[in-house]
Amino acid sequence: MRYRLLGDVRVGAVGLGTMPLSIEGGPGEARALATVHAALDAGVTLLDTADSYHPPGGAPGEGELLVARALASYGGRTDDVLVATKGGRGRTPDGGWSVDGRPAHLRRAAEASARRLGRTPLGLYQLHRPDPAVPYAESLGALRELLDAGTVRLAGVSNVDTAQILLAREILGDRLVSVQNRCSPEVRTGGAELRLCAELGLAYLPWSPLGGISRSSLDGTSAREEDPRSAAFHRVARERGTSPQRVALAWLLTRPGTVLPIPGASRPESARDSAAAADLLLTREEVAALDGP
Repeated sequence: MRYRLLGDVRVGAVGLGTMPLSIEGGPGEARALATVHAALDAGVTLLDTADSYHPPGGAPGEGELLVARALASYGGRTDDVLVATKGGRGRTPDGGWSVDGRPAHLRRAAEASARRLGRTPLGLYQLHRPDPAVPYAESLGALRELLDAGTVRLAGVSNVDTAQILLAREILGDRLVSVQNRCSPEVRTGGAELRLCAELGLAYLPWSPLGGISRSSLDGTSAREEDPRSAAFHRVARERGTSPQRVALAWLLTRPGTVLPIPGASRPESARDSAAAADLLLTREEVAALDGP
């Protein structure tokens, strides 16, 4: 595992997104814990969760409690694990997602997250999504209060554009350390935000980083391979004798600045495969082919 800095914290270059473990369709407790443990065994030290990662009708924080149980039951050291959680979203009864960026809600949510995770201050607390009904500066002000109170050590923002990143930097200063936006072989529209993060020294955490890459085996075929954007990842994977998912993550690690992909996993073998991407060094020719025209 290679390592990179998130703020002043050294973390593995590939993290683990834990949403698939605690929402509807999850793998069940035993396999979920085994998946987190496999990631930790592979050198992962960044776990990403949120208080809204629960099934419709479930209780807020189920995903955070799962992460806490996984860490408590792990046989190795966990003092170097950075748990990143998020607040400002919820679930609707029909399985959708809501947003709540009111300062009072964010303060209560962060305090509840710290209790569930058993970690005060929270290592990294991220605003999950701007609330169109609340001025973004007010939501960020609540995060600044949490930093000042010692509830939160480091702050991040998610699902934001360049103007919102700059506003967050203005309000939070150097305690803003990360941006979590969607970025993958399939979704490449966030170049301006990625470049701004590199300029400001902010870590960039791509969520859903395997978008556009199928889960087919190395020897299998997939409709995704007919997509020119995906086909290059499958070709490089075959040539390297590895998975297209691992190639996709290794490609993201070549992006400008400090990029820390947080792929989800629901099986131990998937977590191990993703973690191994940190040690897959692509050639310039391979990167150029994956970048496409």
